[in-house]
Amino acid sequence: MLAAGVPLAKARGAVIMVHGRGASAEDILTLAELLPQAGLAFLAPQAAGHTWYPNSFLAPIESNEPWLSSALTALAGLCQEVETNGPGLRHSALLGFSQGACLTLEFFARNPRRYGAVIGFTGGLIGPDGTPRDYPGSLAETPVFLGCGDPDPHIPVARVHETAEVLKRMGAEVTVRIYPGLPHTVNQDEADAAGRLLSAMLRAGQ
Repeated sequence: MLAAGVPLAKARGAVIMVHGRGASAEDILTLAELLPQAGLAFLAPQAAGHTWYPNSFLAPIESNEPWLSSALTALAGLCQEVETNGPGLRHSALLGFSQGACLTLEFFARNPRRYGAVIGFTGGLIGPDGTPRDYPGSLAETPVFLGCGDPDPHIPVARVHETAEVLKRMGAEVTVRIYPGLPHTVNQDEADAAGRLLSAMLRAGQ
């Protein structure tokens, strides 16, 4: 894991940043430059071989095991670290891009509680079309931002909308923005929206 910003033990908030396929912890940490800095610890885990699981997020879930379960366990451990030695998850955000966004959103749905914010840049819940989405528990009004280009070469926009509906049903406060023609990247509007969520999270923790 790589870290940037304020040391976790002194942070007013934390952001767990999950990189995409073929990328690295160093890559995703560069996004921190576009986000509020004051009082935040940025934590970025590194996937072995630069991928969290081998196949498409739309493939049968079992085809991505045991790697998917291992990746979810890694996020759980990092969340426990934030809860025990940092500001706590209510004052912390989960953020991911592409494969990292898919992993982040799946972790969020499987581990429901109130988080400071959840930000999914170009991602959606994992599994093929028709996967049951009967996750138990409440997301307790956690603010969520989902952004994606249309079309995107890896993430069908329909899955982004399905993810938003599932998370809303679980009690999250979800904002979706679809950007016609956006390449597979994060644009300034998405970064600004994420920044507003993080600023609100910090204000709530004062």
